[in-house]
Amino acid sequence: MGGCFCIPGKLSLSLGPGKETPSKDPAISSEFTSSSEDKEKCFLPQNMIPDLTLSFSVKSRSRRCVNGPLQEAARRRLWALENQDQEVRALFKDLSARLVGIQAEKAQFLITFKTMEEIWKFSTYLNLGYVSACLEHLLFDHKYWLNCRLVEDTEIQVSVDDKHLETMYLGLLTHERLFSLSTGHFFCRATCSMAQPDEKEGECLTLCENELISVKMADGGSEWEGMSLVTGQRGLVPVSALEPLPLPFHQWFLKNYPGSCGLSRKRDCTSSYQIGRGKCKAWKEYERKEKDELNLRQGESIEIIGFVIPGLPWFIGKSTCSGEVGFVPTKNVDPDSYSPLSKNSAFFSDEERCSLWVLGSDRKAESASFLYTLAHTDITSVYRLSGFESIQNLPNDLSAFQPEGSKETKPGRAWAEHQAVGSRHSSSSEDSSLEQDLLSAASDSYHLPEPDDLDDPELLMDLNTGQEEEEAENFAPILAFLDHEGYAEHFKSLYDFSFSFLTSSFYSFSEEDELVAYLEASRKWAKRSRMTWAHARLCFLLGRLSVRKVKLSQARVYFEEAIHILSGAFEDLPLVAALYINLAAIYLRQRLRHKGSVLLEKAGALLACLPDRELSAKDELDVVTYVLRQGIAAGSRPLEARACFLAIRLLLSLGRYEEVLPFAERLQLLSGHPPAADTVATILSFLYDKKYLPHLAVASVRQHGAQSAQGASLPIWQVHLVLQNAAKLLGVPSPSWNEVSSLACPALRQALAACEEQADRCTQRVLCLILSKVYLQHRSPEGAIHYLSQASMLGKLLSEQEALESSLCLAWAYLLASQPRKAVDILDPLLHSLREMESGTQKGVVHNLLGLAFQGEGRVNRAAKNYLRALNRAREMGDMRNQAVTLANLGHLTLNSWAQQPARDYLLQAVRLYCELQASVETDMELIQVLLWLAQVLVYGRQLASGRLCYEMALLFGLRHRHLKSQLQVTKSLCHFYSSVSPNPEACITYHEHWLTLAQQLRDREMEGRLLESLGHLYRNLNTARSLRKSLICIKESLRIFIDLGERDKATEAWLGAGRLHYLMQEDELVELYLQAAIQKALKSEEPSLALKLYEEAGDVFFNGTRHRHRAVEYYRAGAVPLARRMKAVRTELRIFNKLTELQISLEGYDKALEFATLAARLSTVTGDQRQQLVAFHRLASVYYSLNMYEMAEDCYLKTLSLCPAWLQSPREALYYVKVYYRLGQLTFHQLKDAHDATEYFWLALAAAVLLGDEELQDTLRHRLDNIYQSPLWHSNPSGRSSERARWLSGGGLAL
Repeated sequence: MGGCFCIPGKLSLSLGPGKETPSKDPAISSEFTSSSEDKEKCFLPQNMIPDLTLSFSVKSRSRRCVNGPLQEAARRRLWALENQDQEVRALFKDLSARLVGIQAEKAQFLITFKTMEEIWKFSTYLNLGYVSACLEHLLFDHKYWLNCRLVEDTEIQVSVDDKHLETMYLGLLTHERLFSLSTGHFFCRATCSMAQPDEKEGECLTLCENELISVKMADGGSEWEGMSLVTGQRGLVPVSALEPLPLPFHQWFLKNYPGSCGLSRKRDCTSSYQIGRGKCKAWKEYERKEKDELNLRQGESIEIIGFVIPGLPWFIGKSTCSGEVGFVPTKNVDPDSYSPLSKNSAFFSDEERCSLWVLGSDRKAESASFLYTLAHTDITSVYRLSGFESIQNLPNDLSAFQPEGSKETKPGRAWAEHQAVGSRHSSSSEDSSLEQDLLSAASDSYHLPEPDDLDDPELLMDLNTGQEEEEAENFAPILAFLDHEGYAEHFKSLYDFSFSFLTSSFYSFSEEDELVAYLEASRKWAKRSRMTWAHARLCFLLGRLSVRKVKLSQARVYFEEAIHILSGAFEDLPLVAALYINLAAIYLRQRLRHKGSVLLEKAGALLACLPDRELSAKDELDVVTYVLRQGIAAGSRPLEARACFLAIRLLLSLGRYEEVLPFAERLQLLSGHPPAADTVATILSFLYDKKYLPHLAVASVRQHGAQSAQGASLPIWQVHLVLQNAAKLLGVPSPSWNEVSSLACPALRQALAACEEQADRCTQRVLCLILSKVYLQHRSPEGAIHYLSQASMLGKLLSEQEALESSLCLAWAYLLASQPRKAVDILDPLLHSLREMESGTQKGVVHNLLGLAFQGEGRVNRAAKNYLRALNRAREMGDMRNQAVTLANLGHLTLNSWAQQPARDYLLQAVRLYCELQASVETDMELIQVLLWLAQVLVYGRQLASGRLCYEMALLFGLRHRHLKSQLQVTKSLCHFYSSVSPNPEACITYHEHWLTLAQQLRDREMEGRLLESLGHLYRNLNTARSLRKSLICIKESLRIFIDLGERDKATEAWLGAGRLHYLMQEDELVELYLQAAIQKALKSEEPSLALKLYEEAGDVFFNGTRHRHRAVEYYRAGAVPLARRMKAVRTELRIFNKLTELQISLEGYDKALEFATLAARLSTVTGDQRQQLVAFHRLASVYYSLNMYEMAEDCYLKTLSLCPAWLQSPREALYYVKVYYRLGQLTFHQLKDAHDATEYFWLALAAAVLLGDEELQDTLRHRLDNIYQSPLWHSNPSGRSSERARWLSGGGLAL
């Protein structure tokens, strides 16, 4: 993990992967050195902001700009996550950060860190691009992942404040070390050379510029205690002379792998150069000090054996003049004279790079089997049900999977199970497999299982051949074998770190002590006989056996003797390397650096500079870490990368996977480009999977694909890894349901492209089938058709069975895509080809699909014929399931043809057959669909009880298998049944609540919000105190969701609904709050039509209520009317004035009522709608009547009658005539005292009552007429006075 941080006052170090500036070099000018005051301040956090802002933007690679629609979709997703941020917190926990908050409007996250390790890991993931990839997992849905071009063209760019991140790192670094009693130290680099002051001689530490120092902080003071990693000396160091190492990886490594750096203070730095190979020239003479070194003359040409790595003081070279091989001091050769290797390349050969690809090779067979199982389909033997895709191709139970349960209790357990499965498979092979496994380390023909088969053994030694006699001839075979000058392939087993020579080269010893005694005796004879190579190799074997018994001092003596015997001979370079590295490991473990500092440097050169070198010791890690410390001290990125690779290879070989991750992440940062980066990404995906970090596992594979050259191969086991981890992210137990997450699509497509290049048609077809399954699961049959077309072409090249299977899958996809004609074009030739075969089941499958196709085309007769043929085939084969499917399809066909009785019979037969089958997930899902059809038929026939029973049985089957989408479909039907068919409010609420639970489990926030809204209305309709409270809870929950989703219209309606409920619950102090919130939201969104609607509905809350009705005037008059006039919404303004008039009449504010009624009447004439005019003038007449302005009231009533049609068209119109003329008669007789006009009005009312046919009403009117005729008013005023009264409106006046 190698995130980089710079120090205030220093040059900024790039956070880009593989682009950090190396540690400060002595050659760099001091002009960039900050002042001592700045240095002292940079260690302690002062006013440090605890949170870090992480911003993101969704960019289009092709257009090089922000992708607006996707950016908005990401923001909407964040709005939905602001209040329910568990998923975001889990993601940032995997990324080693702590979520503080989400700012959706700004597309930002606020995060923080509590430890230096957290900030180190996060910075690493940020640099590797994993944070961006993980945000894609979080923010985008399946539609994005199914769009191949969109995924390839899109990238999320993440940005943070680098300076703030650096400040947080330094603050955490010093804070942890200051308050840690046991490990209160960290590592710094000296910014300048410092000598000991005379007055503090012996107290202060002498420093050289760039020297590494371990510093222990003191609370206060300008000097801290330090220890040089070069000399090991301790003393006080001025704070102003220190610069903390900017890379957290360096801090971690130097702390966890303590030791010296082994570099001389007077070294000539060459760390800025690249790795070199080929030939080089000496630019100054060198006289060797040891026999294993080369003498150099100025200008002499030297052939480099292996490579030259900057930062190492030695490399192995061969003099072109003398032909001698030995160590060459790096500082004595011209770095410009050799050929440079690619910068930061940790791999010196393809073999080294490929050695790490073997990591998941043991999973290859299991992964291939998994893919074949996932791609399996039963379409060639099982009939398909019409409309079954509505259940079949949808996600299942998300809650059934428990990441922290018994199945996934430990990170990496799945991988352990995979290994266990592999071991069980291997153990079930032939009887001799165990013996073959034990002998698998043998690499040549002479490693045979039985020594009796050998005629003249040379390598296999019998240890029981008279060791007491110690006769030379008893040891001649082994001495002759080991005294070969130079390296031979059969020595390989002697040098490897697994001690394979114990089983492959020697036999007939019961204990190792016997072998040690035999080898010791052989060593003596080799020494007496001056057999140099045999002597050296025997010492090496004895040393290794001593190390095996942890006798390090004895082993050191043997190794030193072997090196002394060889006396600088390099003919057997693997032996020399093994000797030096084993001896160096012992020196380091016994802390004898002062004795063998030069040998350590030379061992480091042999370890790092030789390509394809076999591992020679389990303790080699000590030498590797020594080399890595050298790279850090020298600031050599190439050396650091090489050491990280060596550490990874060794730790993986030792099975210490937990220790590999930091080195792999650092190497990935240093590699920076393929193919090295691809190799390390493969390791990282394997390790993240073991640590149960699914986000990072998928992201590492995706980054591998994004950085690779086109056509780069993606191993099958990595596809398997992505499929498993993508399922973990969604919480779907994919092995049990055979479901595929859309997150796996990029990896599947990349693997498919690789298979196309490799012409692997079988795997290519399997991947096509899996990809088609993903598209079908998400109801995207067009995408499935694309891949199934490829699978069909590949199947024709493979076999008849695979061709048939692929063609049937393609035809089924066309049916799901509502393209029945194309399905028929595929199925007809298949049917003709199958006529020559005897497979009745396959013919039945084709007939059934043809029936579905013809049904889709509306060709009912042909569909029925094919269904019947399919049914006959199923009966011939005795297949009950296929019979049930065909009968169900026939029932569905007749149901759509409105033939209810045949449909009922077919479906009942299908249900009976399904009940006789052995229960399984597949058959029960089909039965659910059949029960839904049967319920539909029964409900149409008004057999409501039986229909309800079918619905509830279908729901029980969905609950039994925890299949969410089938439950969802049935629950929708039950909600409709109890709301419209057989109304039952309580049952309707119960099933709506279950529907809500399903929406929550499916993580469909939009559906959840709308269901909460519906539940709120259902509870409100019950109109009890408890139901109103529940309604309020539902409405407020829906409000929160609509706000999160950014649905402003729905959110404002929810604000209004909450205000309405508070009014019903008599919580008046909250009513205005919610109503005003709804209106203000609409006004801020600058949507006047929405604001007008809300003003009116807010007024309606009080208008339709029984309390505080006068408050409606404010919303109507001050809010709605001005908006309606501005928008010229005449009808809305008219409706509002009508409401205001009615409100004032009820409040007895007749003067205001007259004003509003007059305005309403005026507006009604503008609309040109006679019905609206009639209503307005009738209400105006009522106001005049209430104000005792009877003549005006009479005129308005007459105006309303003039707006009525000339011919009565309905009883309602006749009744209206009766009521108005009755009112006019009463008004004229009692208030205007005009008996003659009153009788005319009553006669007209009587005529309308006769037309209405209401005898009782006619009697009433006749009685009134009799009373008028007998009244004194009739006799005192014989003629009417209507001509004397105003008739402006009823007489044709144009304005009020």
